[in-house]
Amino acid sequence: MVRILHCQGLVIMLLVTCIFIALTTGPAAAIERHYIWEVSYQYKSLDCYKKLAIAINGLTPGPTISAVQGDTIVVDVVNNLLMENVAIHWHGIRQRGTPWSDGADGVTQCAIMPGETYRYTFVVDRAGTYMYHSHYGMQKEAGLYGMINVSLPLGVSEPFNYDFDRGIILSDWYHHTSYEQATGLSSIPFEWIGEPQSLLINGRGNYNCSGLAPIVCNSTNPQCSPSTLTVISGKTYRLRLASLTSLSSLSFQIEDHEMTVVEADGHYVEPFVTKNLYIYSGETYSVLVTANQDPSRNYWTSINVVTRKPQTPNGLAIFNYYPNHFHEFPPTNPPPGPLWNDTQSQMNQSVTIKARQGYIVTPPKKSDRVIVLLNTQNKINGYVRWSLNNVSHSLPSTPYLIALREHMTDVFDPTPPPEDYDSENYDIYSVSNNTNANSSTSIYRLQFNSTVDIILQSANSMTANCSEAHPWHLHGHDFWVLGYGEGKFNSSGDIEKYNLVDPIMKNTVPLHPYGWTALRFQADNPGVWLFHCHIEAHFFLGMLMVFESGVEKVGCIPKSNYGCGKTKSLIKR
Repeated sequence: MVRILHCQGLVIMLLVTCIFIALTTGPAAAIERHYIWEVSYQYKSLDCYKKLAIAINGLTPGPTISAVQGDTIVVDVVNNLLMENVAIHWHGIRQRGTPWSDGADGVTQCAIMPGETYRYTFVVDRAGTYMYHSHYGMQKEAGLYGMINVSLPLGVSEPFNYDFDRGIILSDWYHHTSYEQATGLSSIPFEWIGEPQSLLINGRGNYNCSGLAPIVCNSTNPQCSPSTLTVISGKTYRLRLASLTSLSSLSFQIEDHEMTVVEADGHYVEPFVTKNLYIYSGETYSVLVTANQDPSRNYWTSINVVTRKPQTPNGLAIFNYYPNHFHEFPPTNPPPGPLWNDTQSQMNQSVTIKARQGYIVTPPKKSDRVIVLLNTQNKINGYVRWSLNNVSHSLPSTPYLIALREHMTDVFDPTPPPEDYDSENYDIYSVSNNTNANSSTSIYRLQFNSTVDIILQSANSMTANCSEAHPWHLHGHDFWVLGYGEGKFNSSGDIEKYNLVDPIMKNTVPLHPYGWTALRFQADNPGVWLFHCHIEAHFFLGMLMVFESGVEKVGCIPKSNYGCGKTKSLIKR
């Protein structure tokens, strides 16, 4: 008995010692998280219609990466696509010290060839909600995407409270393959991809299979049963939303429930309450939702297309109150959502998003350089393109990062692209008299640590009375959103309206139809970085640009990034 009591005493002392050490040593040390991802084509029926999709370890969407701030992520990507390359971009991860792991084909790496394995290694240096997706061709449209959720270290708290944390991926879905879409976009006559057939919530939608053979479209397939989010009455949920659409801008809402917006692209938002959230391709948000409605029934979660005249049915999921059955449909009709062309409402939400008090990162008072980018639709030799200041950009066969680091001077156009357009004489409300543009592989060379302003200016497309929304994403950096406006940007008057007090920082931002958006960022991350429209077809058609700064500070690039263009001759060095 004495021996037993002695052992129990030792156990208690050991437990007390462990607790003391845990309390006095602070947050747990960062760890390495290893993943092996096999990328392959598989038949999926995400909206009941059978289609070839790209899967990661059999999953479309791919697996969620859950990590803690400071962790190192190691992903071995095995390309089993057999007949095409692949590259994966870690959207919102700044890649400080690892620019070669950004995953942008033609910019930071040679894409992974069929049968090959490539290792991405990077640190998630900031908590928040992020995503990953293919950055090769139009593979994102085929379902190669997923979420990255980064938590704060143990002992560090968020400036808001919730009981449970859930992730929701919003996407659109086409029945034509990305090959068919790319062929139409590259043809004369031009064939636009059209509107998506379905909207998906966590990879599930419901296409009308009427008139189609069950082998083609089967509405009883469990793959397309509505996604459900089960909640407990009285609890508050953090919903991490990520838009991975190829084309569509969306409005998200939960029937009869209000949402409090608290995070955008990894930065805390001054909380505001809304019934619907506009979310553009490439954006992430966190909203808090309390399950405070009648718990005897379920409710609809819905998304609908905005900024484009919708031809796609709303995407639906079930907000399921436990213990109701998770597939029990709500007794009401789904909420219709806001009007697609209520641009003022969309603009108002953009202006409302500001940095949370106590977490404001103050921007520099002035910039060292201003680049104004007119967004237009154009033609080059009869082919339809999208352009910036009348230049449609393309990527070289030799990645910029390697070319610059290896002092190659003949792989891209050395002529600097234009930094402005003839704003006095350009009518943004009409189809341009001359829609012809130029093609270039040129880049913007920025002084390291300089402050740069980007003014995005929207204009009429080649269709009369049509101006489109463009979500713009910057790799390797966050930027301050200084302001939005309607009409043509006025360099004298509109600068006075900039928000320099509490602007939100983001990595993706909308440019509204017939409007402008002003951004400011510091070129403090050595490397070569894409800045582009996140609409897949627009990027494919040249709506992109590339920034270089401090490339001489970049360390040794892994030889696994080489193997295409003029890098082939350097592999054995």
